[in-house]
Amino acid sequence: MDQPQRIDRRSFFKRAAGTGLMAPAFVKNLISAPPSGKLRLASFGANGMAWDTLDAICAHPNVTLAAVAEVDKTRTDKVQKKYPDAKLYQDWRAMIDKERKNIDIACVATPDHMHGPIAMTSMRMGFAVYVQKPLTHDIYETRKLREMADKHKLVTQMGIQCHSRAEYKTAVKLIQGGAIGKIKEVHAWSYKTWGDPAPFPDRSDPVPPALDWYQWIGVAPDRPYIDGFYHPSEWRKRVDFGTATFGDMGCHIYDPPFTALELTAPLSLVSEGPPPGEHSWSTNAVVHYIFPGTKFTEGKTVAVTWTDGDERPPKEIQALIGTRRWPQEGSILIGTEGTMLLPHTAMPILLPDDKFKAFQIDREPADNHYFQFVDAAMGKGKTSASFDYSGPLTESVLLGSVATRFPKQNLIWNAARLRFDNSPEATKFIRRKYRLGWGTPGLS
Repeated sequence: MDQPQRIDRRSFFKRAAGTGLMAPAFVKNLISAPPSGKLRLASFGANGMAWDTLDAICAHPNVTLAAVAEVDKTRTDKVQKKYPDAKLYQDWRAMIDKERKNIDIACVATPDHMHGPIAMTSMRMGFAVYVQKPLTHDIYETRKLREMADKHKLVTQMGIQCHSRAEYKTAVKLIQGGAIGKIKEVHAWSYKTWGDPAPFPDRSDPVPPALDWYQWIGVAPDRPYIDGFYHPSEWRKRVDFGTATFGDMGCHIYDPPFTALELTAPLSLVSEGPPPGEHSWSTNAVVHYIFPGTKFTEGKTVAVTWTDGDERPPKEIQALIGTRRWPQEGSILIGTEGTMLLPHTAMPILLPDDKFKAFQIDREPADNHYFQFVDAAMGKGKTSASFDYSGPLTESVLLGSVATRFPKQNLIWNAARLRFDNSPEATKFIRRKYRLGWGTPGLS
C-alpha cells in the first residue's frame, strides 16, 4: 500500500485550488478523457458494501479500478487479489491529490459521516459520483450535494440498488396505474435495530496498528478508540457516525412509495419512539409524516408512518394481509380500491385476495443500477436515482432521525429554508460543525 505523508486539509485544498480544480467550471469530458476508452474508478472504502459497490461497477466492460482509499489495511485483501493494479491509500485526500488526473468516476461507501465531505470534494474535482445510502449524515449536506450536482450537470447515483429491481419497478407501475386506486396512507417498517441502549463504555483501547483512527473519525469530534464500539461494524448505532435504522433501511423501503406517489418534502412529522442517547441511537422508532398530496393520493395530504425494531404498524393494518406472515421489512400502501403489500424485496401483493385473484401483474424488467451509472457517465442515458431524486428522499428519511430527538413534538418542516418553523432546537440538528482541520469547501 502506498504510504504518502498525511495531507492536511489546508494544504490539500490550497493545491487543488492552484490547479484550477476547485473552480466553479471544471466538468471533464468523460467520453474522451481516458485514452483507453475506459472510465477510471476511484473507490472510497475497500470492504463490506464498499467492496460490493466497486466490484459491481467494475463489472462494466468500460470501467477499470484506478485507486482505492481505505483507512484499515486489514480490509484491502479482496481489492489486492482481484485488482492488483489499483493504487491503495489510507488517506483519501492523498489519493485525490496524487491520482486526480487518473480518475473519472468515484464511488463512496464509507460510514455515513464521511459521505458528504468525500462526495463534495469528488464532485468539485469533476468526478461522476456513486454514493451509498443514505446520501449523507446530515440534511444540510444532502441539500448541498444536490445543488452541486444540479449546478454543474454532474452524473450522480445513490446506492439504492433495489430502486432498479423488477419488484420495486413493478410496484411503482401498479400504483401509478391505479391498481388499488388513490392512496390513503402508507406504512413502512424494518426489524433492524441499529441503536444501543447500553451505557457508554468508560474506557479507551489501543488503536490497531493497521487502522488510521484520525482518518476514520474524519469530520466527527475527536475521541479515543474503543475496540468493537465503532469500527468496523457498529458505527451505524452511533449518533456521530451513523443514522440508525432510518438511515440504513429508510432510503430503501421508503423508495417505492416515494417514487410511486411522487412525494416531495414532508409538511410535518412527529416521533412517538424513544430518543437517542448522547452517543448511540435508540431503537423501536415510530415516526408519523404528513406529506403534501399528489395526483396519486386521495386527499390534499397523505400520512406515511415508519416503525423499526420491535415496533410494527397497528394491528388493524396488519390484519389487511390475512393469514400471511408479516414480512420483516417492507411497506404497505392502502388505497381506495385495495391494498398493496410490498415486502423488501419481493413482488407486490394486491389485496384482498378475492378481489385481485384474477388480476394480471406484469413484471417490469430490472435494470443494472451500477451499469446505469457508468453508462450515464459515458453520456448514454440517465441514472434513475440521481441526487435530484435521491436527495429529497434522503432528506425526508433523515428528518425522521432528527424527530426522534424530540418525542411527541409535532415538527413543522420548511424545506425551502431548511428549518423547522416551530423548533429552533430541532433545526440545530440539520447541520453539524466539522472538527478543526476538516472543513470542506461547499459544505463548511
